[in-house]
Amino acid sequence: MEGRPQHSDATIVGLAVAAIVLVIGAVAFAAYHAGKGNATSAPAAAGAVSTAPPAVPQQVAFGAHAFVQFACAQCHGNRGAGGVSPDVPALQKVAPTLTVSELTSIIEHGAGVSGDPSRPFMPVWHGVISTEQITALVAYMKAGFPQVQYADPQPVPNEQGDATAGAALYERYGCVNCHGPNGLGGVPNPQSPDTTIPPLVGKAFHDEFSDKDIAEIIRSGSVLGTAPIVSMPHWGSILTDRQIAQLVAYISTLS
Repeated sequence: MEGRPQHSDATIVGLAVAAIVLVIGAVAFAAYHAGKGNATSAPAAAGAVSTAPPAVPQQVAFGAHAFVQFACAQCHGNRGAGGVSPDVPALQKVAPTLTVSELTSIIEHGAGVSGDPSRPFMPVWHGVISTEQITALVAYMKAGFPQVQYADPQPVPNEQGDATAGAALYERYGCVNCHGPNGLGGVPNPQSPDTTIPPLVGKAFHDEFSDKDIAEIIRSGSVLGTAPIVSMPHWGSILTDRQIAQLVAYISTLS
């Protein structure tokens, strides 16, 4: 037709290709944003299934974390439910029957027969756990041991070697609270012969104690004096022989 420009075959092909590219781009754009919509909705769906525990007063939360930090959970069970050793009571049953003053005194001065190496006993925590932490621990118990977010014991890795597992056990069972990070010591124990809880490092320590000696002390405990001295609790009926060997493997690396 006259009055309309004539296009070459190359021009027609170019226009067709451009149209196809525009269509593909539009499809990809729509798919991308549909995917984004699905991705942003997934966490919301997951959050609806896994909800955080109800909020608790700050002092109670502090006590829940101290309960884990000082290995109370490793003897008295998760949230004080018991079931670890027949010689260690379930605090969920015991705590409601005791006053705040009685619970405080037990934490500070210990309980059980420390002279019997075959049975676990409650160690003296006076001088290791602060007054504020003890108050928070008692508040947590009196609140009924509620679930508190992130108040969980240190996990112990498997298949990564005995020393690695032993390092985690050292944290999980509260050894770090008395013997210090990496066994460096420094925690005061005024009524002991050397006035401190002994470190687990150095040539003198490893010359005096063999791996077998260390395992036996972990198993049966060590009380150098009388209460209110801080003492090494008995772990024989709580830790397995394998766990004790893993702790010894870790302590051996500190030489």
